[in-house]
Amino acid sequence: MTDLATKPLDELRLDEAARPEAPLVPEATDLHRRQGRQLAAIHSHYLREMAQIGAVLARIEAGDAPPEHLKRMVLSLDMAENFRAFGSLCGRECQVLKFHHDIEGADMFPRIEAAGGGMFREIVAKLKAEHEVVHELIVRLDRAADALAKDPSETNFAEAAKTFRKLEEVVRSHFGYEETELAEAIGYYLGSI
Repeated sequence: MTDLATKPLDELRLDEAARPEAPLVPEATDLHRRQGRQLAAIHSHYLREMAQIGAVLARIEAGDAPPEHLKRMVLSLDMAENFRAFGSLCGRECQVLKFHHDIEGADMFPRIEAAGGGMFREIVAKLKAEHEVVHELIVRLDRAADALAKDPSETNFAEAAKTFRKLEEVVRSHFGYEETELAEAIGYYLGSI
């Protein structure tokens, strides 16, 4: 596997064309599918938080506020405590997202794979590989945000914004794939999450 840390930002992407489709779970009912869609509700929370950060970045890019005001603007959001705690643009939300992926990788994915008799092995492997890309982007955003906090220049702002946008793009794609392919399996094999 390629070391993601050495890849340029533009090359950190998900190979959406190589995503396998989940097998059907013939025994799954509408109730199981509804239970499995609970994952989408969890993901929705992360996407709303990311949209708030995106809105702040757009205001700065539009010239409504200079980059040095980013910290003050971000701290006025609901995520204020998160950003104070970690002192970066990514803040606690990125840590929570990483924790969410760690739980999926250590608990949910293995349980689905085992309960499904291995028929979800390819899906789980693909999702885990995508988690690695998300994690690398979180690491890079954390570094970019730290650089911006130390030197709120146009260059550092541009790098943080570019990294954030890449993370948001990858996370949206990943969440959509995960929700689509695992809804039946989560509901049927796990009951809910």
